[in-house]
Amino acid sequence: MTRLVLVAAAALVLFVPAAGSRPAETPGVTGTQVLIGGTVPLSGQASAFGAIGPAANAYFKYVNARGGVHGRKLKYLYRDDGYDPSRTLELTRELVEQDKVFAIFNTIGTEHTIAIRGYLNAVKVPEVFAGTGAAKVGRGYKQFPWTMGYLPSFEGEGAIYGRYVVTHRPKAKIAVLYENSDYGNDLLHGLQRGLGKRASRIVAKQSYEVTDTDIRSQIARLRASKADTFMLFALPTYAIQGFVAAYKLGWYPRFFVSAVSIEPTIMSIARTNTKGKETNNALSFAFVKDPTSPAWKHDPAVALYKKILKRYDKGARPSDVYNWYGMTVAYSMVDALRHAGRNLTRQSFMRAVTHMNERSNPFLLPGVYVRTSPTNYFPIAKARMLRYRKDLWVLFGPLVNPR
Repeated sequence: MTRLVLVAAAALVLFVPAAGSRPAETPGVTGTQVLIGGTVPLSGQASAFGAIGPAANAYFKYVNARGGVHGRKLKYLYRDDGYDPSRTLELTRELVEQDKVFAIFNTIGTEHTIAIRGYLNAVKVPEVFAGTGAAKVGRGYKQFPWTMGYLPSFEGEGAIYGRYVVTHRPKAKIAVLYENSDYGNDLLHGLQRGLGKRASRIVAKQSYEVTDTDIRSQIARLRASKADTFMLFALPTYAIQGFVAAYKLGWYPRFFVSAVSIEPTIMSIARTNTKGKETNNALSFAFVKDPTSPAWKHDPAVALYKKILKRYDKGARPSDVYNWYGMTVAYSMVDALRHAGRNLTRQSFMRAVTHMNERSNPFLLPGVYVRTSPTNYFPIAKARMLRYRKDLWVLFGPLVNPR
């Protein structure tokens, strides 16, 4: 946390515009091209998220092959930050000051988004559709109007799980593993809010750091609580460890898994290593379709997704749903650029970003839309609950509001 504070403080003094300077044109925009930049973890602890960058780029290439946006082709420069916020800041500075990108798009990670927002807001460069649902980002629009996330509220997600427990498992004894970050703390706070008067049903809590390599000791302490319900608010690597460690200890609670870690390959690894005893009937929620599910086998969006990957991201696995998310967020980026108009500026783009009413994104679940306003910086406001049955996530229940 100390490192993050130092990084954020440094960001505020990294750029001071020359007195009287006035750019002749919008950086990153020409008559034929819009240059976009961003960071993704192609390496490091969260490398599972790395597929998001290439998949988003594949969607941009698909759009370019059909004329681009208002006659301009989209060029996306994504850099590997190894999921290190200090590296995110360094690379973001390079993208803005050396590559002269128009906007920073699709930054992966909450602490990474926060690490660069002071700098980007100081120089008035859009930081849009970041991979976070943190309250600190979504509710920070007054101080940081150029920064917007994309994921549903983490607090809202936690609240949904809390309300579900109150309704369906009112006598549950709950254990929580959470990342010691805004991501994990928001989920925990939301869970407590959703439980309301039953917040005392939380009988054990353990946190982990993103620098930890092993969380078996935390799982052992949670097991000792004799909880029958386990909230796994963790990134993919740690989620897998959580399932496996519980299995090896002979602990079989009902799992709730945060949405960022429910990608089918992640769950398959957990299922294989626990013989399905831990994963079966696990609960979570989703706002995008799952291209691996038979429910969407004949959906036109799935056919388009596979076509784009085959043509523009050779070697990518269609079963890796992080690819699907990459196209989802890229679709919204294209939509915002279209609504920003032909005379594209950073100001016109942010007007479009803060006035979205996107009802046509084919990658989202039916009834889930992208809506924003100058006072609503949480674009995704609906989701559906999921239950893991044998080897597949299955939707159930009505749309829920993760706020």
